[in-house]
Amino acid sequence: MASETIVQDVYDFLKQYPPFNLIDKDTLFKLATGVTIQYYEEGQRIFRQGEKPFSYFFVVNKGSINVIEHQEDGKEELLDKCDEGDIFGVRASIADDAYFADAVCAEESLLYTIPMDEFSEVMTMNPQVALFLAAGFASGVSILKSGDSQNIRDMRRFLAQDNPMTRELIETDTLEIQSKKEVISCTPHHTVREAAKIMSIFNVGSIIITDEKQRPLGIITDSDFRRKVVASEDIIKNKPVTEIMSSPVKTIKVGLSVAEVMLLMISHKISHFCVTEDGTDQTPIVGVVSQRDILIAQGNNPAVLTKQIKKTNKVSQLKSIREKAEYLIKSYLSQEVGIPFISNIITAINDILIQKAAEIAEQSLKEQGLEKPEIRYCWLALGSEGRKEQLLRTDQDNALIYDNPPEDKQEAVHEYFLKFSGIITDILVECGFVKCPAGMMASNPTWCKPISTWKTYFHQWISIPEPQALMKVSIFFDFRPIVGDFTLAHELKEFIFEEIDKNELFIIHLAKNAMQNPPPLSFFRSFIVEKSGDHKNEFDIKARAMMPLIDAARVLAYQLKLKNYGSTLERFEEIAKRDKSLAPICESAATAFEILLRQRAIHGLKNHSSGRYINPEALNKLERQTIRNTFKTIERIQQTLELRFRLGYLS
Repeated sequence: MASETIVQDVYDFLKQYPPFNLIDKDTLFKLATGVTIQYYEEGQRIFRQGEKPFSYFFVVNKGSINVIEHQEDGKEELLDKCDEGDIFGVRASIADDAYFADAVCAEESLLYTIPMDEFSEVMTMNPQVALFLAAGFASGVSILKSGDSQNIRDMRRFLAQDNPMTRELIETDTLEIQSKKEVISCTPHHTVREAAKIMSIFNVGSIIITDEKQRPLGIITDSDFRRKVVASEDIIKNKPVTEIMSSPVKTIKVGLSVAEVMLLMISHKISHFCVTEDGTDQTPIVGVVSQRDILIAQGNNPAVLTKQIKKTNKVSQLKSIREKAEYLIKSYLSQEVGIPFISNIITAINDILIQKAAEIAEQSLKEQGLEKPEIRYCWLALGSEGRKEQLLRTDQDNALIYDNPPEDKQEAVHEYFLKFSGIITDILVECGFVKCPAGMMASNPTWCKPISTWKTYFHQWISIPEPQALMKVSIFFDFRPIVGDFTLAHELKEFIFEEIDKNELFIIHLAKNAMQNPPPLSFFRSFIVEKSGDHKNEFDIKARAMMPLIDAARVLAYQLKLKNYGSTLERFEEIAKRDKSLAPICESAATAFEILLRQRAIHGLKNHSSGRYINPEALNKLERQTIRNTFKTIERIQQTLELRFRLGYLS
């Protein structure tokens, strides 16, 4: 171990430069104890292009380092020069990817090596450090300079704000598409080789194929060349670009917010958008937005997490990636980002996690000699995940539906999908989603059935709406397809509406059931808390405040035959559009639900729990009043149900 004097010298040096100046004193001092000092002579090579990265990266203490890239034609290009305080080799170490260039000493140099393991912990605990690196990488900066480059000046301004990622930046700031920004494009008649040369000349990661009116026809990215050209025969390089371009190209209009573009990228699973005059491919292109632009604009991109999930097949890594999403939620909540945005982002991450779990499950069974049956299936998320409201890793509710198999294969098909579901639910447990205490999971034989059985279930629940049936309805009516053939889910949804039409009293019983939880205030206007058990004197924010709103939205959504798989907020929004008389109360109910969902997430993260139970004494005056204000809305929405369905006449 280095002496205390050396550690102090390392600490004093590092604290002068970003991102180390963003780290608190104790953490930085601890990091400094693991630093080693290396001496290199002029002309000595530190690492080579293509080599596996070290378990550490470098900071220049004295001297200078040339970063040199080897070109395909054998020439060398000086990419950058690192001076005192500059960082290099960090991108490869973080990504565990090969070095993209040589590092050669331009003069005698002393370098600090920062252990990657210890630094990863710092990034995890300090989002500002991760943000600094993300912005540097996103902007294509290979070396993180200590000098006053535009990138670092922008980052210093950004990180100096009280709220590093303000609500305005994420929700209302637009990605500015400069009209003077040159769009790198070619015609459909250019060859693949020519397109590659144009991209190389302009040093861009994509090229747009346009017609004579500059309307986008397709796009070719670096990944297209890696997947479709590099591994192919040489003859493809002389083919027209239409052979490898992605078409139709995804387009957006000018002025979308960072949040909107990010959600579209995750939804479409792409990294580039063409920006056109009216947002369609029928008007000229005016710019290009890439995932890199999003990273620069926002500094914290959930698409990175989804990309990591898609790339790995290791459950341990899935767990680690999903844990990172928790820090993302915490960051968004602290900046007062809108709940609809947060829930959409986390839902996208959860969905891709489930899709990856399904891939792993199918491959695992294949290795055991079990091939997937040649029939359609669909994995359904239920409850809060089905409503896109599972911000924290609470218990899982899911089911599996599949086509009716031939009679002689029913047992084999059921056995396969039961094993398939069991692997998925186990993976989700590994990732922090505990099993449903009531067994409402696809790994339960009861909830892994062919569509005919599911129709029988719903027919019985709707025909005889007894309390037990209505309890199941409250869970299973909120299903949403995640993996497989979504048409099975659509078919089931249509069947439910048909059954409701046949049983007019069902919706009235469903509305009556939604009245089971009265507004959660006692006679003395204090919170109604649990009287006994593990959560004695705690307030059940889910059952007593959120569920009445969830239940009301569900009743009205099914009465109005809303076919989308909406969240409670989306349901209230759509209900208000369909029935103008309900608009005022739906708007209030949506606001109340957003407040409650935010409070549950905040206290869940704070207490390392699901956030369901809150100690009223732990709330500050503003929090207590904010939550209490929602109770009046709960009372009003229940009064609305009572009048709308004349529940007073139902015995």
